[in-house]
Formats: sequence, structure tokens, C-alpha cells
Amino acid sequence: MRIADCVRLTGRVASHCRGAVTFAAALLLGACQTLPPAPPPTIKTVTQARYEKVAFEALPALADADLVAAWPAWLASCRAFERGNGTRRAAWQAACATAAAVGAGSAAAIRAYLRERFDAWRVLAETREDTAGNGALIGVADRGRITGYYEPLLNGSRTKAPPYTVPLHRPPDDLLIVDLASLHPELAGKRVRGRLVETPNGKRVVPYWSREELTNGARLAGAELLWVDDPIEAFFLQVQGSGRVRLPDGSVVRVGYADVNGHPYRSIGRWLVERGELKLEDASMQGIQAWARANPQRLDELLNQNPSYVFFRELPLGDPGAGPLGALAVPLTAGYSVAVDPQYVPLGAPVVISTQHPATNAPLVRLMAAQDTGGAIRGPLRFDFFWGTGREAGAVAGRQRHDVAAWILVPKGLTPAALIAR
Repeated sequence: MRIADCVRLTGRVASHCRGAVTFAAALLLGACQTLPPAPPPTIKTVTQARYEKVAFEALPALADADLVAAWPAWLASCRAFERGNGTRRAAWQAACATAAAVGAGSAAAIRAYLRERFDAWRVLAETREDTAGNGALIGVADRGRITGYYEPLLNGSRTKAPPYTVPLHRPPDDLLIVDLASLHPELAGKRVRGRLVETPNGKRVVPYWSREELTNGARLAGAELLWVDDPIEAFFLQVQGSGRVRLPDGSVVRVGYADVNGHPYRSIGRWLVERGELKLEDASMQGIQAWARANPQRLDELLNQNPSYVFFRELPLGDPGAGPLGALAVPLTAGYSVAVDPQYVPLGAPVVISTQHPATNAPLVRLMAAQDTGGAIRGPLRFDFFWGTGREAGAVAGRQRHDVAAWILVPKGLTPAALIAR
């Protein structure tokens, strides 16, 4: 999993002032007191998905090599569907049953299979005026945003000794998780993190410590999982949510997301741009890393602009050629797995994306599998492209911030909305 979501419950207090002017005073002053005009009401908006069925011929052209390379990712989705609940398994069963008979190395066979088994639905994002989603239509977008992510590879140790002085932490014992779904069904899947404190009025749950509070002291002493040699790489490991650590003996372990401190994620790149430290076009992962290495005395100041802090767990490496497990609980396939918002794109579904290659800006059209989610991946047309493991993959992923169009492939007779409901 990449980094998981948090919930903040806030209240709003309004105050009203009233003034009075007597009739006599008004006559003496020769005027009357007038109240300033009320501000216009705030228009609340909501963005939701619209799906438009299109002919297969309307899909952007998919290269033969990409179809063949995407096929293992689709078969991995089928394995996840087979393990899923009855309704989801039934929805995909017919399409997956015939996939096993398709020649994996034949682009023509894969095209014929897709055409026979699936309908194509273009994903649109429509914005309406009210939070119920049925108010006046403001606009419809046919393109959204795609970013990139990867699996970092760090150098580390199980013990603290130079140069391995930067800790990765497991969830601390005092981290509480509050599940509010039983009281507020709309919060299902969203959990508040906190800690228990003694007050004169008894025990209370308060927000858990921020990044700055956790790292400027000994609050995480004893919760060290591993030690690595680079604080900047450790920060971006938290952003990615999972990675690998190479130990001094040459062995490699995986670390995966275990929990988070519950504070909202804030972009340190945006902070650098707002302060004039970086130009917007330079606020990529590489640009941020270059600034941090040029300003080591300000590194803590930079990192603490993001109060979110991720805790990890150690995982077996498994197949070194496979990616980390995504939200679908299958290993991600470099270049052919994509993170989506499962409120709008069915997890596991084949998705055709049309965007630009981050290294060359050349057109990039791929058949991908929706196999992951992410805390920042919100909306019908918001995607995160998995590029693989290590520094080279990170160099590409860090440059990806492009427009994207998307189509979902859905078993014939069903709709994307019906699959999400399952």
C-alpha cells in the first residue's frame, strides 16, 4: 500500500453582530445606519464520474509490444478476483476464465480477447454545484492528472552505526486508531489516529504527534525498524509508502506501509515554490532533492513542513523481479500497474491511459491494470503510474505530472458503476 488516508473532524462557529440606532438619534444625525451587504453565498461543488460507452475503434492505438507486456498485470488482477468476495468474483469470472487460454505472446490474440469480452467506457469528471451531486452542472472534463511513483532502494542496517543513522520506524505502542464508521457510515474506511492523555477531567484522546514532534525528541525510541544512510531518501520512501533496503551483507528486505500518524500530507515542493526557493517547473522529486542537498542546514525545516509521518513493517523480498504489493494484494508490474481512486475506477480493472512519457514528452498510450490506491489519488481522472524499483525508475516517476485521458474496460453487460458497487 502506498500511504493510507486520515480524517479530520472540524467545527465552524459563526458570530452575528447587531446594532441599533434610535429614531431620535437618526434624526439628529440626518442619516440612518445601514448594514454592509451580505456576502454572496459560497457555492459548494462536488466532482463525480461520468462514464460514456465508446466503440473499441475509438480507443487510442495500443502498440503490440505494450499489449503483450501488459498481459501479466491483467492475469494478476484475475488471480485477485478469484480470491475476492462472491459478487466481485462473479462479475469478472467469465472474462478471467477465458484469459488463461489466450496466447500470452500474441498481441492479435489479446486484441481479439479484449474486443470479445469487454466494453470500453471513457471516464469523464463532471462538477456540480452542490455536495449531493445533483445540482446545476458547472463543467465536464475529459482529461485529468497523472503522476508517477516507484519503489525506492535504500542502503541500511539493522543496527545504528555510521553511516546508518536515520531511523525507519514501526508503529509505536501509544498510537491509537479510532474507527468512526459505526457512528458515521460515511466515514467507512477512514480512521482517526490519536494518543491517550491524562487531564484533570479524565482521560482524553488527542491528535498524535506531528512529524516535527516525533523527530525532535525521543518519542519514537524503541520503535526503530531499520536504519538507513540518507534522510532525504528516507523522506521520499515515506512519500512512496514502500521500498527496499539493502543491508551490509548484500541481502535485501522490503518495507511496506504499516500506519501513519494521522496528520494531513502537505507538499514540501509546494512550500518551496511558495517561498520562491524553486520555480514551479523545478518542483519535481529531483528538484526537491537537489535543493535539500544544497541546503543541508535547512533540511529539518523543509521536511517538517509535511506533518505526516509514515510507519513501516518489514516484508519478505519475494520475487526480486516483482514490484511491491498494491492495494489489490498482488505485486505491481512496472510500467503496467496504476493507482486509482476506487470510488470511481474499479480496483483490478483494465484501464487504457493516454498521456505523455515523462522522460521524452512523447505520446504514451498503455493498457494498464488498476492495482493500487494512494492518499493523494482522489477523483475520477486522477492516476499514479508505477514505474518500478530503484533510482532509474525514481528519475522517471519524479518527472511525471501530465494530463491524462482514460478508458475503463468492463465485462460486457456491466457498467463501471456496477463494478464499483460490488
